[in-house]
Amino acid sequence: MNYEMPITGTMIWYYYICKREVWLMIHQIAADQEHEDLDYGRFISENRYNRSKKEISIGHIVVDRMRTENGQLIVGEVKKSSKFIKSAKMQLLFYLDNLRKMGIEAKGELLFPEERKKEIVEWNEEHKEELERAMKDIRKIARLSVPPKPEKISFCRKCAYKEYCWAEG
Repeated sequence: MNYEMPITGTMIWYYYICKREVWLMIHQIAADQEHEDLDYGRFISENRYNRSKKEISIGHIVVDRMRTENGQLIVGEVKKSSKFIKSAKMQLLFYLDNLRKMGIEAKGELLFPEERKKEIVEWNEEHKEELERAMKDIRKIARLSVPPKPEKISFCRKCAYKEYCWAEG
């Protein structure tokens, strides 16, 4: 039997933003834990949407919020902003796909508290194919002996890993 590296929602999130960051995370190279955006993300997670259950672990996934509405399970993912909405949507679809594999039907909602926005996300076969391609590529990235070369993108400015990529050496 072949071992298949487990994929996390965080890996999916970063895959759609920065492949180098995926490699750094997988290889357990810690980001700057004092980075202000990490602190802010923790604050939002702990202090918003208090009526919903927080950070629920199901198997190897951890969802931000979970509730039922008219008998339908709703899984929520909280993000600081909608700037990286594709990444957030794919992370939430990853959770919905994993729940489906466990026999749990759910809908998703992306929550952007600072923008007072919410987007409903529903799983479909097309998303499943894209997720499978992304997971295959993440495993390929993980097997690289060195990280992919850094690429200057807008995310770099606020990245907790920017010293690994852009420090003068």
